[in-house]
Amino acid sequence: MEEVKIRNLEQREEIIITSEDVKKHPLVIATIEKSDKILGILGYTEHGLRHTSLVSNIAYNIMRRLGRDEKRSQLAAIAGVMHDMGNVVNRYYHAQTAALMAQNILMDLGMPYDDILDIIGAIGNHDEKDGFPISDICAALILADKSDVHSSRVRNPDSVKFDIHDRVNYAAKSSFLRVDDEKKTISLEIKIDTKISSPMEYFEIFLSRMVVCRRAAEFLGMRFELSINGHRLL
Repeated sequence: MEEVKIRNLEQREEIIITSEDVKKHPLVIATIEKSDKILGILGYTEHGLRHTSLVSNIAYNIMRRLGRDEKRSQLAAIAGVMHDMGNVVNRYYHAQTAALMAQNILMDLGMPYDDILDIIGAIGNHDEKDGFPISDICAALILADKSDVHSSRVRNPDSVKFDIHDRVNYAAKSSFLRVDDEKKTISLEIKIDTKISSPMEYFEIFLSRMVVCRRAAEFLGMRFELSINGHRLL
């Protein structure tokens, strides 16, 4: 019996799971779609498959730009796919809930335990309210998640009824996270239509996010910068 357990553990260690595998998982897809529907009812911006796929890709690219290997970059990408699943239960503590949900799914997929723990630690710490960068995977996830500011995320078709979150996101016509390993900077570059919202409103609602982005960049040995309409503000 002991030999069987050891052999099974060795087999598990050899299994390689990618973000594409996770994206295709029926429960992951269903959970993200249901979570997004619930957040829509609550009045939040889009947090669906578009957002999670984008965050996954950005987190992967951050890791690769910083010279991380393919496996570790994939772990960041997987965390990006699964980071918001906890919203299906409740918006509060959604990061921690998502981490526990991800653990069960990744165990079913046969992912090595150490990799699972890296991923759920990153997911559980991605929210700016109670999270901190605890690993390079977590730092990449934080930066990727907070960089998704764009008009396409606004659900409300009536601009008259926009709250400040709708207005700031609707005003953002593009956002790009630039990683410069030579200059040791990670820069969030946003273009805002100032006829819709002002840079000051962006700071009003996103200051806590910029603080956690600075912490994440510093954890990676980088300096965080923010540029709005070509003007560096941080």
